[in-house]
Amino acid sequence: MLNSGFAHKSFFFGTHRLIEPHATFDRVKPFFSDFGITRVANLSGLDRIGLPVVMVCRPNARSSAVFHGKGIDLPSAKASGVMEAIETWHAEHAELPLRFGSFDELRARFQLCDVDGLPALPNVMFDRSRPLLWAEGRNLVTDRPIWVPFELVHAISTVSGPPSSNCFAAGTNGLASGNHILEAMSHALCEVIERDATSLWRCGRATEQDGRRLDLSSVDDSACRTVIECLDAARFDIGVFDITTDVGVAAFQCLIVDRVEELGHIGTGAGCHPSREIALLRALTEAAQVRMTYILGSREDITAADYATETLRGRNIATGDMIQRSAPTRSFTGVPTRSFEDFNTEVQWLVGRLEAIGLGQVIAVDLTKDELAIPVVRVLVPGLEGSDHHPFYTQGARARAKARDRR
Repeated sequence: MLNSGFAHKSFFFGTHRLIEPHATFDRVKPFFSDFGITRVANLSGLDRIGLPVVMVCRPNARSSAVFHGKGIDLPSAKASGVMEAIETWHAEHAELPLRFGSFDELRARFQLCDVDGLPALPNVMFDRSRPLLWAEGRNLVTDRPIWVPFELVHAISTVSGPPSSNCFAAGTNGLASGNHILEAMSHALCEVIERDATSLWRCGRATEQDGRRLDLSSVDDSACRTVIECLDAARFDIGVFDITTDVGVAAFQCLIVDRVEELGHIGTGAGCHPSREIALLRALTEAAQVRMTYILGSREDITAADYATETLRGRNIATGDMIQRSAPTRSFTGVPTRSFEDFNTEVQWLVGRLEAIGLGQVIAVDLTKDELAIPVVRVLVPGLEGSDHHPFYTQGARARAKARDRR
């Protein structure tokens, strides 16, 4: 998969892409009916922040029916939203080589992934004698085939899963699309590294979290400065934390709290990318997007409790305290950064960073459909933490080790 042709980047404003965001949108728009996309709505005016946020609707989805996109401008937000909807459709309609059998049965004939490093469900011990469906992927470290549990590849959540599902904490982590398979891989790798970073950051000591707060005056990227100034002008307190881990890929967590409305919705966002300015911009714009998500209230995972007075007050107090108690001492220029002219080198570097910390299985499952020719990939990295936003998240080895350090 790493030998999938040369993928030279040509767009570098606010993100790194093979082609400009508007060209991506125009390329996939003719397929909207295939994906069940009925609406792409500009939500930017629903919040006084004014940053571009869009909503993409797929009413007959087999998972979430609403997706959101964000970016430095409206074309970027539209491309972000529709590609998220499209990649999820691919995972809902995965057509892959599958095998049905137990771990113990198949391991004698096939290379299987390290199931102990996959995101586990609480109080569920994986049964190696239990038959389940496996999908074929490719280990990007060895460039050899490797089989992974199918329930961590597909994204169907509206109906009962295939036989012997519910062994792992399944979601959409590591699912990504792009204009080239390597662009999709880069996005997917950054996402799994980001989710690992946010989970580790949240289980760290408060003093460690506080010491990672970013001095926003040290940010020297024009796009990031524009968003920071926009949030400040809209009267929001901003707390950004450098959550980069031992993987060495820049990652940030952003918190925003309304200075005007005591019971306003907060915003939280995270971003990860080899280039620190792209990672920061993703975290900033995602915080605005998350706040907009609550204002709109259209997602299935939002409940009435999210709008209760006690909930809003509690979130504002907790988030405001986290921002106010910490001094912004971390310099943006001290965060590691790399920039690559092509996705070939970028993906190789990302895989190398994971391999450098002892993760020997970096697995990509190609979900691209030939008749649509929109590259989609699911990446799994046994050993990385899963998303602690998952309703059934349970700590993996890295988080448990960090928790032990707190004692």
